[in-house]
Amino acid sequence: MKLWEKNVKVNKDVETYTVGRDKELDVYLAPYDVLGSMAHITMLESIGLLEKDELSVLLQELKAIYQTAIDSKFEIEEGIEDVHSQVELLLTRKLGDIGKKIHSGRSRNDQVLVDLKLFTRDHIYQLTKLVSELVEVLLAQSNKYKDVLMPGYTHLQIAMPSSFGLWFGAYAESLIDDLQLLLAAYKICNRNPLGSAAGYGSSFPLNRQMTTDLLGFDSMDYNVVYAQMGRGKMERTVAFAIAGIAGTLSKLSFDVALFNSQNFGFVKLPDEYTTGSSIMPHKKNPDVFELTRAKCNKLQGLPNDITLIVNNLPSGYFRDLQIIKELFVPSFEEMSDCLSMVARMMGEIKVNDHILDDDKYLYIFSVEEVNRLVLSGVPFRDAYKQVGLDIEAGNFSHNKKVNHTHEGSIGNLCNDKIELLKQEIVGQFDFSRFINAEKALLQSKDN
Repeated sequence: MKLWEKNVKVNKDVETYTVGRDKELDVYLAPYDVLGSMAHITMLESIGLLEKDELSVLLQELKAIYQTAIDSKFEIEEGIEDVHSQVELLLTRKLGDIGKKIHSGRSRNDQVLVDLKLFTRDHIYQLTKLVSELVEVLLAQSNKYKDVLMPGYTHLQIAMPSSFGLWFGAYAESLIDDLQLLLAAYKICNRNPLGSAAGYGSSFPLNRQMTTDLLGFDSMDYNVVYAQMGRGKMERTVAFAIAGIAGTLSKLSFDVALFNSQNFGFVKLPDEYTTGSSIMPHKKNPDVFELTRAKCNKLQGLPNDITLIVNNLPSGYFRDLQIIKELFVPSFEEMSDCLSMVARMMGEIKVNDHILDDDKYLYIFSVEEVNRLVLSGVPFRDAYKQVGLDIEAGNFSHNKKVNHTHEGSIGNLCNDKIELLKQEIVGQFDFSRFINAEKALLQSKDN
């Protein structure tokens, strides 16, 4: 069954080629397609295109389909083109001609737009929770190891004293910046395209504000042409936010893999979190972080992949947009898996609190000595030269202690400020708006 099919049967090879992976990916969109249909038919009844009793039985059956989708039992049958067709088929099979009425004032164009937006905002909600949880783990470790010094590097050369408090906390704050970008993407996502139909509106007196409220959107995509133009743009914008998180995790993964090696020995992973070699009995490999680095590097290419699909399309709908789903929909699960695994690993990682006992790290304290001389009245450039000459002559020594007190330094991590910043950003998502709206829609009376 195809919603557009009339008397001519499409060539089977063309059908297979054009459907592509849509049936597979549309299963992920099924609960959101049902929610969109529930809001749409509620609005249709309010403008006289459905009778009250028709709305009642439609809502009842849609709730049953929704539960099937939530229970992972929803299937798109052989010969059915997409999730929209399957839902309509199920309704028509159960309710007869009433099921054929739900498409009034809609196109599959705005259906898939609303499905993708509902899917995306729900998965942004899940990502936000996972990022927030990882931030909590990193801040806890930062506080736990705040007094343990480690060498800082520039150009992969030992540079200045750092600490595990700084190292863990830096990644926590990086993720908070990533949350800020995710918030901006969420605001772009959480606008209602429903009622834009094929991109040019409808002659029916649709109440788009009603569906906006029923689905818990912040506002609507007002201009119907722009609503359609937003497909691809929304996914690309969210992809940039996902890429930001992925970039932070990739860098962290590289650090851990490097610091876990015997040449560094800064951190140690629990044995059960490492893998072995088929030939070398001693190996304990940080495969989780290596795979995370690779997965996250792949995710950082997502915005570019989407851009290459949409960047030369004029306004209006084109089938090219279908391919974006193949890249976009699976990215959330991959990003979520990375976040969950990294949070688990970082919570169990152990640090070496005797790194600086090794005198090969002595020179990281050269700046501390320069600053000590400056504080005693020696001009900075003279102090710099004096310490440099001592190093060249092999006469440099230091007690390997630091006294950094300014905001964000070794002795003043500002982790409480970082936590407050996270709470402020997370609060601005206002997820409760859509969660409560969807709950109310599903609990609406259908008799």
